[in-house]
Amino acid sequence: MTEREITRGHREGMLTDRVAMITGASSGIGAAAARLFAQEGAAVVMMARRADRLETLAKEITAAGGRALAAAGDVTDSGDVRRTVEAAVERFGGLDCAFNNAGYATIETALHETDDEVYDRTMDVNVRGVWNCMKHQLPVMLASGTGGSIVNTSSTAGRYATGASVPYVAAKHAILGITRAAAAEYGEQGVRVNALVVGTTRSEMIDQVVLQVPALEQAFIAPQIQKRMADPQEIAEAAVWLCSDRASFVTGTAMPVDGGISAQAKVG
Repeated sequence: MTEREITRGHREGMLTDRVAMITGASSGIGAAAARLFAQEGAAVVMMARRADRLETLAKEITAAGGRALAAAGDVTDSGDVRRTVEAAVERFGGLDCAFNNAGYATIETALHETDDEVYDRTMDVNVRGVWNCMKHQLPVMLASGTGGSIVNTSSTAGRYATGASVPYVAAKHAILGITRAAAAEYGEQGVRVNALVVGTTRSEMIDQVVLQVPALEQAFIAPQIQKRMADPQEIAEAAVWLCSDRASFVTGTAMPVDGGISAQAKVG
């Protein structure tokens, strides 16, 4: 008997009895999502490279009455992703939803001055990482016969030249293309695929960037209607909703969670 069967009747939430995979879960949006998905009743399988942080978070969620599994790995490694999906099936009995959130960014450098290694790493984590995840997640969802929901993290840089590095802008544009194409390809089989167009969010990665160039904090929020950075949980709330049945008629969308920057004529 799997843990999915043993824990039937877990407290009602938007994701009760669901199994969710979350990448980039060791900090920021991913960690906030792991906590929130668990609070909403999901068993969470958390993937990131920093095993110690994942284990600490898994213990925290379990102590609060949730269900969590730490699965250390790198999304750029297809084998790591495959093993994480297999762990979800073995431990919890399946995979119902996924939040492919792992990302990588650097401070802006002129295109002709950007190292090839930076381009490769940016594209590998942001694009190949999502590709690897969906490649292994989709077969499990299709085999279940009940479909599933996948949410990919894009960015305002996926729609506009925000001032982020060229590789990052290119990568986040690619995420929207992957999302739309996959939504069209798998919709009739019951799998919904959506993307979050995320605005500047207070996270470890952003804090490091702002620490190096303090003036960037005001530059990030200046185009927004809401003149502040998002809290990671605000992004996680949108991901939970898209993964839940409350978003049952939503697929192929690029949903802004960006403090209103998408509404501004000068960038829209």
